[in-house]
Amino acid sequence: MKNSTTIVYQVLCLLFIALSIVLFIRLKNVKKTEIMEPISNKEAVLANIHERKSVRDYIPGKEISKEDLETIVKAGMAAPSGRDARPWEIIVVDQREILDDMGERLPYAKMLKEAPVAIVVCGDTTQSSYWEIDCSAVTENILLAVEALGLGAVWTAAYPYQDRMDVVSENCKLPENIKPLCVIPMGHVKGEYKPKQKYDPSKVHYNQWDTAL
Repeated sequence: MKNSTTIVYQVLCLLFIALSIVLFIRLKNVKKTEIMEPISNKEAVLANIHERKSVRDYIPGKEISKEDLETIVKAGMAAPSGRDARPWEIIVVDQREILDDMGERLPYAKMLKEAPVAIVVCGDTTQSSYWEIDCSAVTENILLAVEALGLGAVWTAAYPYQDRMDVVSENCKLPENIKPLCVIPMGHVKGEYKPKQKYDPSKVHYNQWDTAL
């Protein structure tokens, strides 16, 4: 009887030790995940910013899914806005005749002729007197979202050129108070594009103009 009690006690001790080891490993892994995920996210965000590039060539006939378009538009509307006015209006254009006409008439948007879709970022002048600033933030968010999804896009300006704004307004049937900031052709990247290295430490100043950071 004494030997049986001893064996049971030893088995229970071994089980306790085993459970303790498993629990320790799980807790260790959870802590490691909690530490590593923010670092990974930070690196991913910074990499996406630095990898952003202007893409002007797209694979013909390859569409962008509605899910990706919704993701891109949502990212755009996550932009900051003065007084939270949110004066932006977004036009998603996938009609071939509209894309082709704007591509023909806009001097720096010829790539619209091969793009499967474009996003026109507009501002409501009745909502904000500095709509173009808020809409520029929207545009940058859109470009970063496009990059994150592995797609390509380029910012082509409409504002402040009245002739270009007229072309976009005509094609998109914009009311008088809605002004187009830019047209963003987008698609699946054709060819190889590399981001430009634009960092210039000589343009960074600390407190005063002539003091380097």
